Formats: sequence, C-alpha cells, structure tokens
Amino acid sequence: MIKDFQYYLDVAAKNDPPRPGIILAIRMCLLALTRVEINDPLTQKRRLVVIVETDRCLPDAVQLVTGCRLANRTLKLKDTGKMAAVFVDVQKDRSLRLAARESANHKAVELFPGLERLEALSRAYRTLAEHELFCEQWVRVHLAPEDLPGHHGARVTCCQCGEGIAFRREVRTGGRILCRTCAAGGYYEPL
Repeated sequence: MIKDFQYYLDVAAKNDPPRPGIILAIRMCLLALTRVEINDPLTQKRRLVVIVETDRCLPDAVQLVTGCRLANRTLKLKDTGKMAAVFVDVQKDRSLRLAARESANHKAVELFPGLERLEALSRAYRTLAEHELFCEQWVRVHLAPEDLPGHHGARVTCCQCGEGIAFRREVRTGGRILCRTCAAGGYYEPL
C-alpha cells in the first residue's frame, strides 16, 4: 500500500532534512501512482516501469516510492537533464509523463522571500498544489520485449573483445557481432 507523503519524507531524511529535489520527486511519484491508478506498486512489481530524465534526486525517490529499480528492469534512465519522468503502466499500456514546472522555483522565492533559496524551495515543494508543481501529459512509450521486466533473452559474444552482450544490445556489422563499445567507442578509454 502506498504510504503518505510524510512517511517518504521521513525515510528520505535519514540524518538530514531532505533536499528540495527529493521532496519534489516524492510528490511527483505519489501523483503519478494516483493518476495511473496503482495503489500498491510493491505487490505489482512488473506492472510499472519508470523512465527518469535525470540522474539527480529523481531516481532515488522513484526507487523509494515505487520500488522500481535498475536491477529489476523497471527503472530506466534517459538523461535529458530534466526533472521529469514517464510512468508506464505495462498492464494497461498507458504512460504518463510528469515534468517539474520551472515556474515553481520562481514561485518558491516569491512565497518565502525571507528564506534562503533551498529552504524556500523545500517549503514550496511541500505546499504548492500539484498543478503548480508539474506538467502532466499522457504519452505513448514503445518498450521492446527485451526492455521489459522479466525478459530473458539470448546472450551473444562480441567478436572483438570477447565480452558477453545481453538484451539485444549488440551491433551487427559486416557479418560480425560487436558490443556497442567496440562498434562505436565507449564512455571509457583503455590505458
């Protein structure tokens, strides 16, 4: 069962007050679960897939509130640098994208002019109405079978480096099977 907002704030706080991004992200997740009508995401683990658009506070809040995780293939990152996420109800084939309104930041400073910026944001994110915090848009997301939770696919081996590749992430070129790193370069450089 979904807990209330204060419960998630308390869990997120640990030893320090939660940062504004966590507060906003928890509100986003709770709103999304309401809109997609998932009352207990922990008992429906493969029904919800969340695609986050930033690697900052949002993924932590998604994991806390929804139970979606990278390891069970229900949390995905498409880093656009935006405080936004798409909540995909796999069972009902519908998706809701929520994005934080930039105007909420400006409103926070106006509402709490005597406070430092982070404290003003924290208070505003707790009290502003959902429509003041988020843009809502129903969208269509096409998830390939290999991107869904529970999918088990064949593994292939890269002809160049010999490492295994899962979930159809290989590149086939010139009759060879290559990992994406060998095919196009990677995010690291060998020493």
